[in-house]
Amino acid sequence: MLLALALAPACKQGPEKGEKAPAHYRTVKVALSDQTLQTRYAATLEGRQLVEIRPQVSGTITKICFNEGDKVSMGQTLFVLDQVPYQAAVEVADANVKSAEAKLRTAKLTADSNKQLFEKDVISGYELQTAQNALAEAQAAYAQAKAQMTTAHNNLSYTVVKSPVNGVASMTSYRVGALVSSSIASPLVTVSDDSYVYVYFSLSENQILDLMSQYGSQEKFLAGMPDVQLILSNGRAYGTSGRIDAVSGVIDQSTGSVRVRACFPNKERILRSGASATLVIPVTRRDCIAIPQTATFEIQEKVFVYKVVDGKAESAEIKVLALNNGTDYIVESGLEVGEVIVAEGAGLIREGTLISTEEAAE
Repeated sequence: MLLALALAPACKQGPEKGEKAPAHYRTVKVALSDQTLQTRYAATLEGRQLVEIRPQVSGTITKICFNEGDKVSMGQTLFVLDQVPYQAAVEVADANVKSAEAKLRTAKLTADSNKQLFEKDVISGYELQTAQNALAEAQAAYAQAKAQMTTAHNNLSYTVVKSPVNGVASMTSYRVGALVSSSIASPLVTVSDDSYVYVYFSLSENQILDLMSQYGSQEKFLAGMPDVQLILSNGRAYGTSGRIDAVSGVIDQSTGSVRVRACFPNKERILRSGASATLVIPVTRRDCIAIPQTATFEIQEKVFVYKVVDGKAESAEIKVLALNNGTDYIVESGLEVGEVIVAEGAGLIREGTLISTEEAAE
């Protein structure tokens, strides 16, 4: 009797020799839910127009007509260069035009007179042709003088350097008395039109291809993308949303990425050209399947999960939305509601591994 009692517990031991106990991995039961994933991208900011202003003629700065950092308007005078030599050139050019005009009138009189004399057989054809040639030469000289006068007037106007756009002036390293020319290394000033600010970020080539396939065309992609948000470098959210409005047609071969642009209004002038920020793209889906990225593994750029079928791990390829928040995927195909998958450590599991599903959670 004692022997029978002693042997009884041994009959209730675990798996027989040679069998492996099911591994305890965290599992999850696939279910539908509403999801909003926020995908973040490093971004740089640029004013809608960023114009470097340089002089078109050489000269000494005689006047600076703006305050650094001020708003300036199109056509506003920013710098004045020494006008004395250019004013003198204008006067010389004007005098040359008057002289050429007088010579032209004389040549025309001579040509007309010689034509009449030739018709009366008073002079030879040679003399008539000579007069006509002199008239053509005078006409050319007059045209050249007028062109030189136009150039002189233009050069004089270039001594007044004006803003070509509305915007905000940058700081300037030039002061009154500085000698400048069109070949200076740094611009006189930079004017940034930042009433709207462009935010540039990059998507991978695969993401762009997936999005284009999802929406059908670039136009539909731009129209269908949600409003985007901006996180400033101090960690605070910018109060106004923006829109993605342009995608580069060129792939950067060094990074395999495509440059994308979003546009944000900047009425309060909070955003500054040259700043860095984080662009946030919210992706909202209703009644979708979302799984943690720890439940997936990749082979040759394809995404797989391990389903638990009859207590064993069985790999299955899935299709996921191109945009994600770095921790979760929205699954577009490959999973059904009610299926159980391994939620963590999928990359460490082998096909056919025994998996315990006692604690599967939705």
